[in-house]
Amino acid sequence: MGTQMGAARRGMITDEMKQVARDEDVSLDWLRSKIATGSIIIPSNNVRPQKVHRVGIGKGLKTKVNVNIGTSTLKVDLNEEIEKAQVAVKHHADTIMDLSDGGDVGAIRRALLEAAPITFGTVPIYEAYNHGVEKHKNPLDITEDDFLNAFENNAKDGVDYTTIHSGISKEIAKRILKVQRYGGVVSKGGTITAAWMLKYDKENPYITHYDYLMEIAKKYDVTFSLGDALRPGSILDSHDELQVQEMINISRLTKQAHEKDIQVMVEGPGHVPLNEVAANVRLAKSLIGDVPYYVLGPLVTDIASGYDHISSAIGAAIAASEGVDLLCYLTPAEHLALPNAAEVRAGLVAYRIAAHAGDLVKLREKAIVWDMKMTEARRTLDWEKQIALSIDPEEAARIHNRTGQRDGNNVPCTMCGGACVYVMLPQQRKYVKESENLQQIE
Repeated sequence: MGTQMGAARRGMITDEMKQVARDEDVSLDWLRSKIATGSIIIPSNNVRPQKVHRVGIGKGLKTKVNVNIGTSTLKVDLNEEIEKAQVAVKHHADTIMDLSDGGDVGAIRRALLEAAPITFGTVPIYEAYNHGVEKHKNPLDITEDDFLNAFENNAKDGVDYTTIHSGISKEIAKRILKVQRYGGVVSKGGTITAAWMLKYDKENPYITHYDYLMEIAKKYDVTFSLGDALRPGSILDSHDELQVQEMINISRLTKQAHEKDIQVMVEGPGHVPLNEVAANVRLAKSLIGDVPYYVLGPLVTDIASGYDHISSAIGAAIAASEGVDLLCYLTPAEHLALPNAAEVRAGLVAYRIAAHAGDLVKLREKAIVWDMKMTEARRTLDWEKQIALSIDPEEAARIHNRTGQRDGNNVPCTMCGGACVYVMLPQQRKYVKESENLQQIE
């Protein structure tokens, strides 16, 4: 069936391209040319049975937001994970990743694919880990075939993109303890891969068998998310030699995938101090070019337990403004526990705000329209419109109506009451611009 990149390079327009062009208000020719070069991707497994609303990710498009859900070895509740998936879809996540490593991960993945008809990603090494635990009672008693079979199982089930930890080599793994990171290696997939290499003194199977991975990826049009195995887990470790060396390796692997018409995005950190966030994006882009860049956070401080969705959304807004294309959310439960549905919602909303804040910088003319409409609604005391335009209308309505607020429009809220600026100076409600022939903004 080919890949979206392969179709674009042959001058073909796919249904997925038409959908993205409509959503983003861009021309098909422009979009096709960007997909052909790899600066935009449309993750879209060609055997996924569900009807899915596809999104484009990359330069010149709106910043997208990913939600992580999934079981752990200590908590397996499929119904709860389905609820989280439904919350993610309801509150407009662009993509979702199943990070399950506990229970029947294959059955869980297939149930979540059904529950979340949006772009869907996974981390296949978690299935290999789960296989080692279930079959051998030891997650490291797995073979190279187990690494590869897990990837192929995900592809066959219809997963649109997969995190592949192919940037961490045996040479890098041997340097992990010598570098003496403050936070160590915090990627589970990266740790599993590094521990396996050190135990068996073998190269990373995702490097040794990269050609095979590409063969499967091309067959199903699975997008590679070349993974951040060595992302910093503390702001003290930001941009150390492990992180940078992995990024250099990933840059090389990205080029190899593009030669086979395989779509790629690259994953980034992690924990990064505020003054290094912009530099991180620029460094990554200098290595990988305009390939879509996908970051976790980044968290700008390590002390915000219970509020990591806020500390990381600060970094995410800066990253988006600098050119990051996909933001992976964090929830209030990060570093503390498996998140519940309410925490998934809180993290997603925080990241949608961060994404829009970034778009106001890099896509100002398109993004600013939303803010203009909200400003107009506030100035005219149009409460129905204000609530409808809010990023979370349900929460906006709940707060607005909780303390004896007068019904209807053209009335002040309980914050200012009679001292409302639009009540005391009602002429302000009819704001006009001389430069636009005194026509009121619509």
